[in-house]
Amino acid sequence: MTFDLKITGGTIVDGTGKPGFVGDLGIKDGKVVAIGKADGPAAQTIDATGKVVAPGFVDVHTHYDAQILWDRMLTISPWHGVTTTVIGNCGFGVAPTREIHRKMIMQTLEKVEGMSLEALEAGLGTAWPFETFPQYLDALEKRGSAINVAALFGHTPLRLYVMGEESTERAATADEVGTMKKLVREAMESGAIGFGTSVSVSHNGYAGKPVPSRQATPEEIDSLVAVMGELKRGLMQITIGRDFSTRHMAEVSRKYNIPVTWTALLSHLYGPGGHRKQLDLAAEQRKSGALVIPQVSCRPLNFEVTFAEPFIFDVMPFMNDLAKADAKEPGTRRRAYADPAWREKLRSEVTPLFRNWWDRVVIAWSPSHRELEEQPLTAAAAKLGKDPVDLALDISLADDLQTRFRMAVMNFDEKEVAELITDPNTIIALSDAGAHASQLCDACYSTHLLGHWVRERKVFTLEEAVHNLTQRPAEMFGIIDRGVLAEGRPADVVVFDPKTVNPGPLKRVYDLPAGADRLVSDASGIDAVVVNGRIIRRNNKDTVTANDKLPGRLLRHGRAA
Repeated sequence: MTFDLKITGGTIVDGTGKPGFVGDLGIKDGKVVAIGKADGPAAQTIDATGKVVAPGFVDVHTHYDAQILWDRMLTISPWHGVTTTVIGNCGFGVAPTREIHRKMIMQTLEKVEGMSLEALEAGLGTAWPFETFPQYLDALEKRGSAINVAALFGHTPLRLYVMGEESTERAATADEVGTMKKLVREAMESGAIGFGTSVSVSHNGYAGKPVPSRQATPEEIDSLVAVMGELKRGLMQITIGRDFSTRHMAEVSRKYNIPVTWTALLSHLYGPGGHRKQLDLAAEQRKSGALVIPQVSCRPLNFEVTFAEPFIFDVMPFMNDLAKADAKEPGTRRRAYADPAWREKLRSEVTPLFRNWWDRVVIAWSPSHRELEEQPLTAAAAKLGKDPVDLALDISLADDLQTRFRMAVMNFDEKEVAELITDPNTIIALSDAGAHASQLCDACYSTHLLGHWVRERKVFTLEEAVHNLTQRPAEMFGIIDRGVLAEGRPADVVVFDPKTVNPGPLKRVYDLPAGADRLVSDASGIDAVVVNGRIIRRNNKDTVTANDKLPGRLLRHGRAA
């Protein structure tokens, strides 16, 4: 046989968790046609001696919904071996959206997902090629992308589309729920793999208002999820909150026979050791016939924030009230930050809630105090004889609130993180790629898992880690033709060096539309990335451009047409 591409001499780790073996991989017409032995010539050959040949990684928690419309390469996910991504998480997205609501949906993404409004406006432009969700999927399919994309249908744009601005204020009427059900069915029939929503108290949108999905009752969510039960396919993804607990999730999962996955179970989220109760609960729910899967992260949750938009403080009502007041009367934030009484409130409210919060804060960037950059806030404050809160707000005011602070919010206890990522009832996800671009970068979670948790910490075998990056997330999200190397399957492949694979240090670049900034991480040890049989990256460089016909496919119903 003559192959389009042959990958020779590597250790094939097929994604199933089975032991790897040395062999060749033969690819023709976008599919794997030989595995183990691939006799015959090839148009292209990759020598993978000493390297691992694995299925392309499947990232099930991203927010590329807007970025994909201006960045068909979906940077930076392919840099780290990702060949399939899921968008629409947490119930956020850009479709369906009426023209009159475009600014509102962009302002919501700006607030809740830390996206630059200027970048969104410049990147999306004024002539959106869609209004409905089916039209959105059609637009993605027509434009193409470097890697494969599957989409969840988002609750927030759905509510805004049906209810208008009142979606942020109240529960839906029976008629409105009926209309939403019809649109959920339309979305599922057009190719959505499931339904995403959020009831998290930290998810506030434009003008500090709750995102629309937070105003939904459990009964509304149940009614919308019922559509997937009727269709006998799909899953629900939710960002957890008091109004829709894991108990509700288990009820929905059993009632409609669908998986429910929630964001996010992190170390210290429930206090030291509190994660174990959630792991025990997930095991109990599995025994009861409910498939409720917490999403966990293999990286510390480090945020870079400014006091101009302190996203991570929004769980505190007094901070959210301040955001609303500043939206109505700009300058309110600055006056509050200068007020000693308000500072005392921040001191007293934050410390009990986040436990030794200020001890984990680093001054990342300050134009007016360059000498303090990369210093721990508490250490810098001690040297200057100041309280940490006073120092943080003083330099923020001096920098017009643009000072960046890096905060290890959660997932900084490696012993607890190891327990979370190795539990059989969790799934490793939460890259958030495409969101919080100027605040964090966890799109490199795959190379971190392979470098830190496999090679350095030896918490996983190589085969276990690859399984957790490929077949396991693909199957859970109903992505039925990805995640495994086998004859007849699409040829999504990553070739990497197990001795050197790693994410690089974070760096800030200004390559988003309108010159907006984001944090990125280069990868080391990723030799080649192949999507549907076509090499898209080789030796950390793209081999295709955004102007090419790209090989990624829209995975309607979890598979390519």
